Amino acid sequence: MTVARSRPLISRKTMIDWLGVSPFIVFSVMFLIAPTLYLVTGAFLNAEGHFTLENIAGLFTPKILASYSISLKISLASALGGALIGFFLAWAVVLGGLPGWIRSALLTFSGVASNFAGVPLAFAFLATLGRTGLVTVILRDAFGFNLYATGFNLLSFLGLTLTYMYFQIPLMVLIITPALDGLKKEWREAAEILGASNAQYWTRVALPILFPSILGTFLLLFANAFGAIATAYSLTGSTFNIVPIQLYAQIRGDVLHNPNLGYALALGMIVITGVSNLIYIWMRMRAERWQK
Repeated sequence: MTVARSRPLISRKTMIDWLGVSPFIVFSVMFLIAPTLYLVTGAFLNAEGHFTLENIAGLFTPKILASYSISLKISLASALGGALIGFFLAWAVVLGGLPGWIRSALLTFSGVASNFAGVPLAFAFLATLGRTGLVTVILRDAFGFNLYATGFNLLSFLGLTLTYMYFQIPLMVLIITPALDGLKKEWREAAEILGASNAQYWTRVALPILFPSILGTFLLLFANAFGAIATAYSLTGSTFNIVPIQLYAQIRGDVLHNPNLGYALALGMIVITGVSNLIYIWMRMRAERWQK
């Protein structure tokens, strides 16, 4: 009589697979999920640890609303500029007939520049476009053009937007290039056979297919800029009243010290960036379905 062996509930292969992914799970819980839950919980507590809605109500004070307003404007402006310039750069290297080495060089540079932020980026812009920066001095001494006499100021809305675009443009190039690669030659050939011009092909075929990718990447750029603090703080200090700097002042500042209000500010940022990222993921799924 043969006794059937019972199969283990979890196979060895499954255990090895879960063991391989466990560092990612632990990292996500420790540095993403747990801090997020801590911030969300703290937003509804007062200094004594009791439930309150005062912190949420504090988000609607004029100063904090102004912080959200300037952050939204900078994020929208840098995302729009990064998306437009990045799209045309990617289009030039993918469909523009440029030599292959230019594409390789651009993508390599974009991979580095998209992660170049914080103190090094702020210093680079100060050394380049500051009042005594290299480009400012060259324009003044060699061409007689005083950049700052025109009203330009690096420590302003325009200056911070330009600084953000340094990493927004390469990020757009990296994300939109695969979408442009996904445009099939058969689609253009079919449009030409049917008598469509180049403009009609782009407006009626290519751009509608690329639109989910473009809009989704724009939202990703927006979220990327909205959550940035190191570059803005290094460049302007605490003089520029964007939300991340306001949050830092509430949690770590000597004068503005209300950690729970800072948690509420963080909650607002989580909601805005979370919605942007969710729409980006949905748009990317639609784009992938179109290009299959």
